[in-house]
Amino acid sequence: MRLTLLVPELIWPEPNDQLTLGKLAAPGFEWLAAHAELSRQPRRAFEHALVDHFGLDDAPFGALRLLGEAERKQVDDGHWLCADPVHLRFHHERIVLADAGAFDLDIDEAHAITAALNSEFADIGRFHVATARRWYLQLNAAVNEKFAPISTISGRRLDSDLTDKNGPLNRWLNEIQMFLHGHPVNERRQAEGKPAVNSVWLWGGGALPEIPATTFSSVCSDNPLATGLALAASIEALPIPTSLGTLLADTEPNDNTLVVLDYLLPPVLTENGEDWRNAFAALERDWFVPLRAALGNKIETLTIVAPTIYGQVIWTLRGKDRWKFWRKSRPLQSIAKELAETPAEGTTP
Repeated sequence: MRLTLLVPELIWPEPNDQLTLGKLAAPGFEWLAAHAELSRQPRRAFEHALVDHFGLDDAPFGALRLLGEAERKQVDDGHWLCADPVHLRFHHERIVLADAGAFDLDIDEAHAITAALNSEFADIGRFHVATARRWYLQLNAAVNEKFAPISTISGRRLDSDLTDKNGPLNRWLNEIQMFLHGHPVNERRQAEGKPAVNSVWLWGGGALPEIPATTFSSVCSDNPLATGLALAASIEALPIPTSLGTLLADTEPNDNTLVVLDYLLPPVLTENGEDWRNAFAALERDWFVPLRAALGNKIETLTIVAPTIYGQVIWTLRGKDRWKFWRKSRPLQSIAKELAETPAEGTTP
């Protein structure tokens, strides 16, 4: 079979971080990296890297992600935006955004806030809650303005992006922020010392697209955007297997499978090195170590695609590569340092 693993933030973004990378046991991945052909592309957001595999350039992330967690008849109707709840705070005179993955938010709080938004902004559209941290806005009229995917701005400084433009999304964000400032849910959260849900991030607008023919036979993921892409492409959408062994037990020799392993992304967005190490250790145990034995047996071709701060790094292996005994493994931290010292085109070192 042919297997593609999409693993955002596979390499920790701070190569000199001894607490996170120092003495990290990664014999499985290090062997794969040593025996693979390496290529690098300019830096890509995880969401863009994912839709690239389906031949989409300007993807409507909102409609596709919603398709991964709602009935198609709901998504087919209209123009959708992701409207994810966020907390904005000032840090050194600049605005920093934290998505709901960085703080606790109850589903009842999500419904209370969106009900108020629907009452106040009915002229714009209607907000929908899929989960406590994933909301959507069905617009009354389409807009062409685009904001970056939330993974590219979460935990980062927005500078003047929210206030210097005259487009409708910026205008709506300013109005929503003013409205949410005195909402009872936020007043209660602030009294309890919790971050207020003082804005939403509107991104990924568009209607559900036609997906070009894809070579993949299935997609395995718990990420709703990946699931939605598979459904839109009319290929099998499966939950993520617990391990490589589970995947191989359920596949056929001619399968071409995309597996989205996005467990390392949240710890990077929240700068949590310990959680990243733990998530990497699980991937090493369940995927990278067994891949060494499977390459050249059940797996004919393996491609690991890693959108990282170092650019989009791609390792490609074929069965014959396992016999390249002269290629010696290097510690993961050494790989990170080399990537940092020789940045890909379009990547800041």
